[in-house]
Amino acid sequence: MKADAIKLDGKKAGSVDLNDDIFGLEPRKDILHRVVRWQRNKAMAGTHDVLGRSEVSYSTKKIYRQKGTGGARHGSRGAPIFRSGGVYKGPTPRSHAHDLPKKFRKLGLKHALSAKVAAGELVIVDTIEVKDAKTGALAKMVGALGWKRALIIDGAEVNENFKQAAANITTLDVLPSQGANVYDILRSDTLVLTKAGVEALEARLS
Repeated sequence: MKADAIKLDGKKAGSVDLNDDIFGLEPRKDILHRVVRWQRNKAMAGTHDVLGRSEVSYSTKKIYRQKGTGGARHGSRGAPIFRSGGVYKGPTPRSHAHDLPKKFRKLGLKHALSAKVAAGELVIVDTIEVKDAKTGALAKMVGALGWKRALIIDGAEVNENFKQAAANITTLDVLPSQGANVYDILRSDTLVLTKAGVEALEARLS
C-alpha cells in the first residue's frame, strides 16, 4: 500500500510503502475492545480501601452486659451495624490487571493502525526535526496542517527540540515507536507517523 508523505510545512515529501499485514487489515472492534480493556485495567491504581472491624478506632471492651438489658446482644462498638463501625467486606487494595497474550496485543496494535488508515486519519511526515524548540512556531505549523488532537509517533528516539516545543501544546502527544499503544492511537483524531516511525513499527510488528 502506497501512502503520500509530507513535511511539517505541508509540502510533499514523496511516498512510503505501508505493509498491508499491518496497515491494511479489516479493523475488528472486538479485538480493539479487549486490548483497550487490558490496557486500562492494568493502569488502574487499585488503591481503594476502607476500615474493617479490626481497624476502626474503638475500644474492644464489651459495650454492655450480655443479658438482662432487654436489648440485642452486642460486643464491640466497631461492629458494622453501628454508626462509624467497620465496613463489612469493603474494597481493599488490589491489582485490576489481567493477562493478555503478547500475540494478541500485537494483533490489537495492527488493527488500531489499520483502523486509522481506514478512517483516513493517518498522516505520514518525512521527519519532525526542528532547529529551535519554539512552541509558538510549532503551534502555527500544527494549525496550518489542521491537526486537532494528534498523536505523533517517531522512531526509536524523538527529536529533543520537537519534544520540548510540543510539551506545552495540549492537543499534541509525542511518543517514540516503542511507546505506541492501542488506547492512545484510538483516542487521537489524527495519527502522525514519521518515516522512521513507520519503519520501527513494521520491524516491531512483523
